[in-house]
This record gives sequence, C-alpha cells and structure tokens, in this order.
Amino acid sequence: MEERARSLLLRSRSSLEADIKANYLMDHMISDGVLTADEEERVRNKSTRKEQAAALLEVLLRKDNRAYISFYNALVRESYGDLASLLHPALPQVSPEGEKSFSDGGTALVQVMLSEGGVPQRPVVFVSRPSLLNQVRAKLYLLQTGPGWVTVYGMAGSGKSVLAAEAVRDHALITECFPDGVQWVSVGQERSDLLERMQSLCFRLEQSQSPETCHRPPCSLEEAKERLRFLMLRRYPRSLLILDDVWDSSVLKTFDIQCRVLLTTRDRSLVDSVSGKRHEVAVESGLDEDKALEVLALFVSMKPQRLPEQARSIVKECKGSPLVVSLIGALLREFPDRWDYYLRQLQRKQFKRIRKSSSYDYEALDQAMDASIQVLAEEHRQLYSDLTVLEKDVKVPAKVLSVLWDLELEEVEDVLQEFVNKSLLFRDCNQRPYLYYLHDLQLDFLSELNRTRLAELHTKVVRQYQKYYKTESPVSGDVESLYWLRFLTYHMAKAGLSKELYSLMFSLNWVRTKAQLMGPAHLINDYVEYAAKLDEELYHSVGAVGVVVRNGEVRGQFQEFLSLNGHQLEQRPFPDVVQLALSQPDSSEVYRQARMQAQQRAQKGALYLDWVNKKSLESLSRLVLQPHQDVVYFACFSHDGSKIASCGESKTLRVFKSSSGEKLLEIQAGDEEVLCCAFSPDGRLIATCSSNRKIKVWNAERGTLMRAFDEEYDEQINHCQFTNTRHRLLLATCSNDMFMNTKLWNLNKPSSQNTMFGHTDAVNHCCFSPDDKYLATSSSDGTLKMFEVTSANEWKSIAVSDHFSETDQETGVMVTCSTWSADGTRIICAAKNAVFVFDVASADLVCEIRTSRLSTVQFCHACPSSQLLAIALSHYAVELWDFESNKKMADCSGHLSWVRCVQFSPDGSQLLSCSDDQTIRLWETKKVHTSSAVSLKRDSDALFTNGDITMVTADKRNCLQVLSGHTGSVVFESEKQESRIRCTCICRQPAVVALGRKDGVVKVLEVPSGETLATLSGHTKTVFHCQFTEDGQQLITSSEDTTIRVWKWQTGECLVLKGHTESVRRFSLLPSSSSSPALLSWSFDGTIKVWNMDTGEKQQDITGHHGAILACDVSPDGRRFATTSADMTAKVWSCESWELVLTLNGHKECVRSCRFSGDNRRLATGDDNGEIRLWNMLDGSLLKVCCRGNKDAMDSQHGGWVTDLHFSPDSKVLVSTGGYIKWWNVEKGEALQTFYTTGANLKRVHVSPDFSTFVTIDNIGILYILKKVE
Repeated sequence: MEERARSLLLRSRSSLEADIKANYLMDHMISDGVLTADEEERVRNKSTRKEQAAALLEVLLRKDNRAYISFYNALVRESYGDLASLLHPALPQVSPEGEKSFSDGGTALVQVMLSEGGVPQRPVVFVSRPSLLNQVRAKLYLLQTGPGWVTVYGMAGSGKSVLAAEAVRDHALITECFPDGVQWVSVGQERSDLLERMQSLCFRLEQSQSPETCHRPPCSLEEAKERLRFLMLRRYPRSLLILDDVWDSSVLKTFDIQCRVLLTTRDRSLVDSVSGKRHEVAVESGLDEDKALEVLALFVSMKPQRLPEQARSIVKECKGSPLVVSLIGALLREFPDRWDYYLRQLQRKQFKRIRKSSSYDYEALDQAMDASIQVLAEEHRQLYSDLTVLEKDVKVPAKVLSVLWDLELEEVEDVLQEFVNKSLLFRDCNQRPYLYYLHDLQLDFLSELNRTRLAELHTKVVRQYQKYYKTESPVSGDVESLYWLRFLTYHMAKAGLSKELYSLMFSLNWVRTKAQLMGPAHLINDYVEYAAKLDEELYHSVGAVGVVVRNGEVRGQFQEFLSLNGHQLEQRPFPDVVQLALSQPDSSEVYRQARMQAQQRAQKGALYLDWVNKKSLESLSRLVLQPHQDVVYFACFSHDGSKIASCGESKTLRVFKSSSGEKLLEIQAGDEEVLCCAFSPDGRLIATCSSNRKIKVWNAERGTLMRAFDEEYDEQINHCQFTNTRHRLLLATCSNDMFMNTKLWNLNKPSSQNTMFGHTDAVNHCCFSPDDKYLATSSSDGTLKMFEVTSANEWKSIAVSDHFSETDQETGVMVTCSTWSADGTRIICAAKNAVFVFDVASADLVCEIRTSRLSTVQFCHACPSSQLLAIALSHYAVELWDFESNKKMADCSGHLSWVRCVQFSPDGSQLLSCSDDQTIRLWETKKVHTSSAVSLKRDSDALFTNGDITMVTADKRNCLQVLSGHTGSVVFESEKQESRIRCTCICRQPAVVALGRKDGVVKVLEVPSGETLATLSGHTKTVFHCQFTEDGQQLITSSEDTTIRVWKWQTGECLVLKGHTESVRRFSLLPSSSSSPALLSWSFDGTIKVWNMDTGEKQQDITGHHGAILACDVSPDGRRFATTSADMTAKVWSCESWELVLTLNGHKECVRSCRFSGDNRRLATGDDNGEIRLWNMLDGSLLKVCCRGNKDAMDSQHGGWVTDLHFSPDSKVLVSTGGYIKWWNVEKGEALQTFYTTGANLKRVHVSPDFSTFVTIDNIGILYILKKVE
C-alpha cells in the first residue's frame, strides 16, 4: 500500500473504528477478492462492533493498494460517504499493469472512477444477466456523440439498480464514451432531500477539480441546476450522470441540463417531460431457475447441485425476482436451518416476514410493492385492486377489463398505459390487440393485500360478465372471448357462486362453445378441478320426469362425454356436439339435453340420428386422445402418473396431462420418426430416441434440449429407458445394430458409459429391474438376456425361440419386448403370438399365454402394483391377464388399428395404450373386464317390415346371429360353423336366412328355430354374396371360383352360370317384364354379363372397363345400370340396347360405389379418397362434389373409402358410408349430418324404405341402429 494511503488510514483510524460496521464492509471486500475467508473469520470472532472495526483496519494496513480502493468503495456502497471523503484524497493512482486486477471484470482505473462517482459496488452475491447487460451498454454507446437519456425501467425488485451499476463497470465503455467520469445519484421517492443530493453532487464534482477551493453550496434547486449545468458542460462534458430510482418527472426536469443521463425507474413515461434523445431498456424477465439457484448457492456457500430440495420450491416462489432471491439468500446465510420456514412464508405470501438487507430502501418486500401503488390516484388504485382476480401467467386484452370496469375501451387503454408506465403492469406488444399481465410477485402482493375481498372481487367479474353477455356466451374466437371461455368457471368458483357454476358447466351449449374454440382438454380440466364444488349439492333435472340426481353423477356424465369424444371434438370442421351427445346413455343428462335440442332443431328441418340400441354397449375407456396426426409409436407415464409423453411418426414429442389430455408441451424432437420416449424418475427430464440414430434428453417443463449424446449407433434406436430411482441416474438404449446394440449412458458424459455384448441381432426393447440392478434386453436373435448394470456383464440368457415349434423357428423368432413383475422375481417377454413368464432366479418357464395365431403380441407391460399383465395385440385389441393364475381378466377394445404399446401408471390404477389409429386410450384398471357383448361381422343383411327390423350377420365366433327390433335383441344364433362365414342374407317369406362360407358351402336356416333346412355344396371357393329371389323360392350365390349358382334351395337343384374369369363379388337382379328373369353380374375381370335365370344362358357379355369392376347399380325404372371401376371411371349403360350411354370421368381414386336416385335423374358415385360426386343422367354432367373441404385424420374426406350410397325416396338426401356415416343435401352437395361410429371401415348401410332408420356394423363389431329424431 502506498505510504500516503497508509498514513491517511492511520490518521482516520479513530473515526473509522467509531462508526463502521465491519460485517457490511467485508462482504464487498471478499467480493473484490482482497479479503480471505480466514481473515473475515478472525474479524467476526471479535466480541464488539468496535473491536471488529479495529481488527479489520489491522488487516487492511497489511494489504496493497487494491485493498485500500476496495475498502473505500465499500464505504461508499454502505452509505459511509463522510468517512469515504476522509480517505478520498489518498486514493492510489492506478498503473496500466493493474487494469485487470479486480474480480468483477472492471479495471482498476474503472474501479477508482466509479468509486469517486459514488457508483455502488457489485453486490456480494452477483449473477450476471448478459442479455440485459448488453442491451443497456448498447444504448449507452448511443450517447457517445452527444447528450441523451437511457431509461432502465421495471417493477420493484427487478434488479434495475444493479444492472445500471454493472453496465458502467466496463473499461471500453468508460474510456470511449465517458472518460470524464460517472456520477451516481440515488434519488428515491422523497423530494425533500433532492436539494441536499444535488449539493452533494456539485461538491463532489468541484472537489475533484480543485480540492483546496471551497465553494458555497447552492441554496435552491434552480441554482443547483445551473451550477450542475455549468460543471457538466464545461468541466465534465463527456461524463455520465446516473439517476437511480426516479419517481417524479419534476425530478428529471431538474436534471434536464443537456448531459448524458442513465436513469432507473418504475415509470417509463417520466422521460416524456425532458428534451433530447431518448432510449429505453425494459427489465421484464427475471432470473431463470438455474441463475436463481446459483444466487442461493453463493449466499449459503454451497454448490447448486448440493442445495436442499426446498431450494427449487423457493426459487419457484420467488418468481425470478432478483430482489426476492437475494433477500431470501441473505436470510438463509444468517439462518441456514430455515429453508422450510422461508418457503412457507413465500407460499403464504407473508412478505412482511421477508426483511430487508442492509442496502435496500424498504423495511420489507411488501413496502416496496405498496410504494408503487400509492402514487396512483384513488380511483385508479381501486381499478388496480380489481386485477387481483387474474390468474398467474395469464394475459388479458383491454376489452375484458372494459367489461370488468364498465368503461369505454379507450378509457381502459389510458388507465392501462399508466399502469404500464409505472411498471405496475406489463404489456405484450407482440400481439394485436395488446395483452396485459401482472408479474407473479405483483399478483401475490395484491392477493395478500385483498385476501379478505377475493370472493367480492371475483363476484364483480361474474356480474359484469352477466351484465354484458345477457343472452349468450361470446363465440367470436377472439382473445376476449377466449378469456371468458377459459376463466369464467374459475371466477365463479372463487366467488363461491355455486348455482351459476352448476348451470354453466352442466350445459351442453357451454360445452359446445368452449370445445369448439378451445378444445375439450380445457373443459375436462374444469370438471376435474371443480369436482368437489360441483358435487356438493343435488341437481334437479328439468326433464318431464323430474328426476333428481347427484351433481357428482351429472359431472361424471359430462366428463365422460368429453373424455371419450375428445378426439372427435379436435377435428375440423367441428362436429355437431348434439349429434355426438345423442350417443350417450339414455340416462345421461348430456343425452337428455341433446335429445331436447335435436327435437327442437328437427322441427326446423335439421337432421339428427338417435342410436337406439346403444344400451347394450358399454365404454371401458376413460379418456381418448389424438395427440399426433400420424401413427403413435410409444407413450409413457411420468413417475407420478400426472403426465403422459407420446411420440411417433410425426417427429414430435408431446406431453399432456393424464387427467384431461391438456397439452403441456410440444417439441420438434427430430428430423425423423421418434420411436420411443421416457421420463426420468423425478419427471424433470424426457429422453427420446429416433430412427436417425440420435438420443436426446429434454427439459420436461420448458422443452429445451439438455443433452444430445454422441452418435454411436449405425442403425435406428428402438427403445430407451431411465433407471427407476434417482440414486444413480442412467439411460439405457438399444438398437438394430448386430452386436454393439445395447448401451448405458451417464447424463454428465457425451459418450456412452457401457456397452452390453451378447446379442447377435437387433435388440428391440430394454428395461431395468425394479431395483435397477439388472437390465433385460429382448432381441430378434430369439433370446432374452439380463445384464448386471454395474459391470455390464451378461448375467443370464433365456432362449425364447426354444419354446416354439421348428416351423416357427424357421421363420425366425423375434422377442419384441420384456417386462419385470412388481417384485422383480418374474421376467415376462413377448414373441410372435405368445407371452412367456420366467422365474428370474432359475430362468425356468412359469407359464405361457397363447393368443390367436392370426394375431401377434406387439407389446406387454406388468403392473407395478399387482399381478396384472397388459398385452397389446396386432388385431387392435388390448387384453389384461393375471400372469400368476394364467387367467384373462379383461378386454380393452376400441382401437382401430395395431396397438403399438401399453403401459400401466406407476400406481397401477390406469393403463394407457397407443395405436396406429393415431389415438391414445386411457383405461381404469379396476373398471375394465371381459365383455359379454359379442362382436359382429360387417357382412350383414336387413329386412324392414312395418316399422320393425330383422338383421342377419355373423359374429366373431363364426356363429350366425339373427337380431330383431330396434334394440338388436338376439332371435337365435347358430352353432359355430366349421368354416368362416363370408356372407349372409334374409328372406321375407318364408322366414329363412342363408349363409355362405369360405369353404364354398351354403346353408339355409329357419327363423326363429335355427333349424338347418338346406346345406348346398357346389362352390369350390369362398362364397362372396348370396340373395333370395323376391318369392323366396330361389337362392343365388356368387363365388371366388368365378361362378354364379341359382339354387332351388328346397330341392337342392342348381343352375351354374359360368363365364367370368375372376371372382364374382356381387350381382343384381334385373326387373323384367318377361317371364324369364334376368341377372346382372360383374367381376374383377372387368366385364359385365347378363344371364337368363331360367336357362342359365348368357344373354350379354359386356367389356367396358380397364380395371376390376367394384360396384354396379340398376336404375329404379330398370332402363339403365351403372358400373364403377378401379380404373377411376364410372359408366352408365342401357338395359335395352346394352350399349354404353355415358362415361363419367373425374375421380382420382378407385370408384368403389354408386347409386341412382329414386327419380332416375341423378347418379351418385363414391371413391377411395372419400369423395362423392353427383352426376346428371341426362347428359352426364357433374352436378356437385360432396366433400368436407379438407382431409381428416384418416387422410381421407370420408374417413376411408366410400363403400355404400343410398338416396332418400324424394331424392333430396343422400346417405353414405366410409369411416363413418354421412348425410348430404343433394341439391347443395353439403353435409347435413355425420354419425361417428366407434370403429371405422363401414362396409354398407341398410336403409328403411321411409329413410328413417339406418343399420350398419363397424370394423370392431358394434351394431348401430340409428333412427331419425322427429
């Protein structure tokens, strides 16, 4: 230390010992790196404050110039200005060599200059905010050429002052822009001491120029302003004046002296009152989680990763505020055992308990917040209090507040501008209209301030909404409407307005409006969140019966409706909610409201269909989601069961709530298909692996990429899984590589930690044992292996292929997956159509589960809490088995394609399944069971008689069923047939039915006895179609063997019609005026043939298509017939000349169906792209194209091929089948109604003569008897 500095320090020793608090000063000196922890400890061990001060001075006298400068800066920072002035004359001159000596990154020259100007030192605990810092410095560089203002504005505690001080702690900035110095003035809220502060500033500037000269201090603000103007313009023209914490524009006018100014404030509008160039920097964003944890760690002298678990919760409650994090950190440094206590205070919004540090102007955090509000006018303070009702992280448009405050929109915008200017509110300018929001801390403060008025404030919101929207809910879809739709229920619940909440949430109109604009997940969330409040009282039905049911029951009915139809409600165009609701059980309040609305609309001409036989059906799914627009490859629960992650062909990873399906996160996870995803044990991370050989780890809350591992695989990565516990976090992956196919990864390393060797072919799946000691791998080499995790050595190997026949082994045995029992004593794996359960200790086979040879096991998963095993099958089903008793416990049907994956929730209460049909289904484990309902086949026939219905069809057991009535009750069912039933038909008189089988046999059975009246053999291959003649005496059949047979079924006589060269799928009877009936047949050979049914003679042989003929229809007047073909054309022929009349071009896919209208004037044709075309039969011109306007989730305009078409008797309405059933306005070509079946791929629809009843069967075997609502 220079002798001059040491001498002055000794002369001032008594004054320093008398006044200073060593503890405060040492924090800064340690931050500067001039004081060690041991030296601090020796000083702190002194018993009195004065002894501590003396000890610090003793240490200081043994130090160098840097320590003297640091001590001086600490005095300035801690408001010992008088003592600092004693030491100022001896401040050491800084040599160029010492320019990089300080720990804060500033040079010694900068340190001295800032100290002389009173700029606060860097806080003891400091974390850089480089983005904001660079913004401020960039604005300051703009002042290099002349005077101007840079405003740093933000709410209380956002770190404005620290940011301003840090911005000038830069050697290049100071030397290039402000070589004459930087002067800091702390202004504050009180104007009374402004003159004193200006006097002090003038004194400081004058002393620096001529220490010996004594100037009279200015006596007024005007005099101080003029003197300051003179000093800044004449003596310090290239200096920077920093005004910290400015509240009043009049203060700025006092400093409006044509100099360079940096100011911090909560009110950005203050600079409107001054002249000169103006620039601003908004301090809106707080510290992110990692930065905040770093601050806490520095305060308590720990590494961030070693902080207690309460640290993250504290940081979350601090809402990113640098001030609050610092206050808590300082308190924890003094009271290191109070983590729980301060967390509770933050959670309870007890801001008064969070006391100040030595350098903040307010006694507690609540005072800092309140100071900003008190500057508002009284009426505006009340309006600001109304903002207490806002939800956190929610932005609102001014129009919502216009409704709340009952003010004109322009008035509201003026008020909000004032709030924004004073940093009491934030504005999102990236959207139009502008959106406004509160910082979480401001909202917490308001909630605490108005905690006794919360219900009153929320009631005001509801009443103002009801006043403004008297007749109906907002439906425009703008941000204002979306706010009310999302938060009206929240305000009602908070206000305690139970009746209003019931009537709103138990309204189908509200469900329709909110689902259309926001999707079903928000609605389901509401029913989950407000379940307790909704279930409190009885709900009185207003139906004719006057039934009284529990609110809980009604809530459950609405929730179930949304959960099971959510994937439909996500479709665009938006489906008719009333029609969807008509599929609910008759006892449901949802159905009752839908039925009433359907009846009212039907009176005005609308079309609605009631599913009259739905009582026999029960839905076992709890929730149906469609997270991706492509195949879903994998889905998994988080370890607490609250979230589900899914991935698939769409290359995205999605995370959503398991309770409602609300999307929480969407990540573009790769450039190719994402094959698997996995949550870490704490739920904070998600790993993904993809077909492009990449493994990535993501933050599960923010969606940011945390780690991309080195590419070590040569083939696609099939599966990934984290360890089950946090104790030792590892990630396992497996791939299609031949040998180096299974690896373990440590998240702290870019490359793999271990590679498991042993398999000689692709590894399809890997999973850790419950205790994480072993890793099981399933391979295409036919083996299941278990490896020790710690050593990566093979522990056991099971040759699964040995449990199959030699024939199966020749085609290859691929072990698709494996799973551990809950206690880890069993290992279960799937291969081909079987599941094997092995004892882990002995590797012996305990039991095996065999499914149908027509289906393969895609995946299996054991329940973590029971002996249940879920099996995903290729025939669209999910089965639950007890693997100890080898007993099937439940069927979970509903998927429309291969089921890729199944997984139980961690507590075993739920099961998810994902499928190629793009959906994820959730099932409640306790509610699913083996269904008693028998699935039906789609090959059916129906007879409508005097309002009654008789149906005949085969079931999945290969029995023939005859069903009667609108409920579809079983009249009789046959014995199981020896060969698969491929077609059925029914005869009006006599009462008989017929079936055709795959082996070529045809049987005729009596109704209702079920007695076999005839067994007709003759066809050598599958019988595709059968039909009785009008008098019931003859039965006609067509076959894959290329022939048609006309049977006199009662005698067994048969007439064989030969001529086609390929299979004959169908035929049609031609109306004939002669005594010899004619038959029209068509085939995949592209020909149409006309036969005499009496003689079997071929009357006409017509070749007209270049591809297979797929459908044919004869006009009602019998004068024409139409054919459609795989050659993408339809053709119309004359039944008199047998000549081609019209060729209809335009379809872009196979034309699969056709139908003439009842008036013979139109022909409808449907293709495999879901498009329906209406043609004029006079000239063949195209009248209309019936389509949705855009493709749906099945990549078709009708959910699949258009397989059947029927006109109404008046030819005004057309019904069509594809993936679902649609009704069309023929004149306009517009859809009138859509009925979404549970399954898909409908083959045909049977229509009653009066067009009031429609019957069909979907591909999962559900029968639909639909009746028009009158």
